[in-house]
Amino acid sequence: MTDHHSTLQKDFYRESGKWLSTLQMLKKSISPNLHFIYIFRKTQQYSKTPILGFYWRLILRHFQIKYGFQIYPETEIGEGFYLGHWGSLVINPKVKIGKNCNIAQGVTIGQQNRGNKKGFPIIGNQVWIGPNAVIVGGINIGNNVLIAPNAYVNFDVPNDSVVVGNPAQIYTNPNATEGYINNLI
Repeated sequence: MTDHHSTLQKDFYRESGKWLSTLQMLKKSISPNLHFIYIFRKTQQYSKTPILGFYWRLILRHFQIKYGFQIYPETEIGEGFYLGHWGSLVINPKVKIGKNCNIAQGVTIGQQNRGNKKGFPIIGNQVWIGPNAVIVGGINIGNNVLIAPNAYVNFDVPNDSVVVGNPAQIYTNPNATEGYINNLI
């Protein structure tokens, strides 16, 4: 893959496995997931431009409410971002998410306000987060990690791991996200 493709094109590539023109991306953005990602990236792109930044923030706010994605433009999310399903998703604006990450519906990624894990999660590359998972606190999630549906994660997770349950258990697996994350960039 070439580096001259935009972050937005890389996000859309994850969905289809094809490089798309701007017009093709607009056609594909009928899907709520891709539509939201398109608006999210545009809001990030114009965040330092007063009038356009305000315009895109208003548009983003509308679609946050419509689709149930509480993701703010301040959130650092790497290229190749993929939303599996729309609805009920909360990500704190101070969270950092790496490249090629999939997030399903019902997920909460947030801060912990006290204790030794006070802070916000940092999530690595190639991470699959299943439905209704909760990830909280000043923790690090490594690369190539699968967080199973309904898992509660408030501790560091090493690379090449599968996290299951509540309380969660970590299982080492060098192929943790194989078959779960497609069209890597």
